[in-house]
Amino acid sequence: MRLSGKTAFVTGAGRGLGRECAVRFAEKGADLVLLDIGEDVPGVPYPLATTAQLKRTEALCRQAGAATLGVLADVRNPAGVDTAVRKALDRFGRIDVLVNNAGIAAPAGKPVHGISEDEWALMLDVDLSGAWRVIRAVAPGMLARRAGSIINVASTAGLVGYRHFAAYVAAKHGLVGLTKAAALDLAPARVRVNALCPGSVRDTPAVEGRMLGEIARGLEVDVDEHEQTFVAAQPTNALVEPAEVAGAALWLASDDSSHVTGTTVTVDGGFTAR
Repeated sequence: MRLSGKTAFVTGAGRGLGRECAVRFAEKGADLVLLDIGEDVPGVPYPLATTAQLKRTEALCRQAGAATLGVLADVRNPAGVDTAVRKALDRFGRIDVLVNNAGIAAPAGKPVHGISEDEWALMLDVDLSGAWRVIRAVAPGMLARRAGSIINVASTAGLVGYRHFAAYVAAKHGLVGLTKAAALDLAPARVRVNALCPGSVRDTPAVEGRMLGEIARGLEVDVDEHEQTFVAAQPTNALVEPAEVAGAALWLASDDSSHVTGTTVTVDGGFTAR
């Protein structure tokens, strides 16, 4: 029970890696605050997590023994983020772990000079500024207790470039930079900030191929064969399993990584080692 007595706040918790991390944390003793948007966003060309999916995450966490609080909020909305954090503190009194997982993979599929102002702004507002807003709301409580772990879910796109994904790459590189700067700002109070950089992750049933399929379209890969294409690019000849990313997040959330801050943990099957 490596997280016994801790409360974890997970954004983008309705499905995918957010749900995987939340359930793993619940199994290890944490109580959970679960945030997702619960509706689609204009400009994002695939469905986002629904309210029903967020409730399903809650149910799975409760089955694992956790107390839960589900909150609908858009990380683009500062007031909504602040309200969600206040609700979390009213319910649990503290937030020990933040997993900044909310993010979008598209709009994408265009060269850098073809990206519109709205497409660029949407990507950075969700994937970079959204994470910063949640850190800004959660950090004061962690600083007051002189303890906490913040995990920013970035991507291998935060470490290397991808053709026709300039906005996503810029946002994820920015998230890695935000991680390093925030780690230095918060280190005197022993609040840790790290980035988790997954590679090509096998979709969970709740996602049903949407994320990798959208990335495949952006990279001009045959959508019907996208999984095989991504596997072929992996040195390990296999996609990363969601449980493996959740395992890395668990380590960063736990006291086992008490002197790990300002770094990136890459779970990519060796993709960025080349």
